[in-house]
Amino acid sequence: MSWPVIPAPPGTPPCGPPVPDPDHGWVLTRHADVLAALTEPRCTVPVAPGGPPGTLAWLRATVSRFSAPDRHPARRAIGTAALAGLDPDELSAAAARRTERELTGPGRLDVLVGPARRVPLEVLAARLGLADPTAAAPAVVVVAAAYHPGAGAAAVARADRAVATLLALSPPAPAEVAANRIGLLVQACDATAGLIGAAVRHGLAAPAAVPTTDLLAEVLRLDPPVRATRRVTTAALRLGGREIGPDTPLLLRFDAANRDPGVHPEPDRCRPGRAGGTLTFGAGTRGCPAERHALALAAGVLDVLRRRCAPTDTPVRYAPHPTLRVPSRLEVTVR
Repeated sequence: MSWPVIPAPPGTPPCGPPVPDPDHGWVLTRHADVLAALTEPRCTVPVAPGGPPGTLAWLRATVSRFSAPDRHPARRAIGTAALAGLDPDELSAAAARRTERELTGPGRLDVLVGPARRVPLEVLAARLGLADPTAAAPAVVVVAAAYHPGAGAAAVARADRAVATLLALSPPAPAEVAANRIGLLVQACDATAGLIGAAVRHGLAAPAAVPTTDLLAEVLRLDPPVRATRRVTTAALRLGGREIGPDTPLLLRFDAANRDPGVHPEPDRCRPGRAGGTLTFGAGTRGCPAERHALALAAGVLDVLRRRCAPTDTPVRYAPHPTLRVPSRLEVTVR
């Protein structure tokens, strides 16, 4: 078949050499430059400031994602240990069963209400040992809404209460272990929902013979839920032919790098099964430890939606966010 061209989402910069930016220091858009920054020890993640125990600020300062280089390995090991006991195939099957229950009958369904967000969170929360996954899921959503810098005071206050709820639902554990378990859920929240939403929008009408895993991989490249990430240089270095000084912010644009024509021929054409991967899950020591689990959850949901649902012509709405692309509403017709 002739696969469609999917234009870059609004706001995606062109792929080219690093460019200075008054708000972000330098913006990296080429695949090689983004990969170099992700794997360069002199490009570190901005460290989150701390806060009172049990608050959002405490959570951000304790999870591996926002930890300084000297604390990151031990905290990352906590997350990988929690994930080691989870079978991706079982996660996918559980997500598929849970999605079937969401599709109660013919009619219109907002994918983002249940299948894209609630199902993956409830399945993952149950496997991570939270006492009430149904209660945990909405608390995770509240935390995720304020997890990234720039959230308003009201959102942070709601997130503080939600963190307390999640700690109460979590199995007894040292503070760092509990925080990084919750961190896995929070980091899966919007990213997995955005991936499922993008796959529904761009791939629901794809032929059944196309494997869901191939469809997800190509959608992840073309319309990534995480559009960018940040780094800060700790020393002078050369990136993409540019001399960049120490203490310089970097904005790494996954959405542009994933369409680098030097890596992906015909970069705007949707071709499930194409060779080469994406950078959306990161790379190097900071690469997402839950990539296989997130893709498995998304595949379980999408398998059911592909079989049971059809697209509609209802406009897709997106929540405003500087680095995430997650639909706020996406309707399908349940057959």
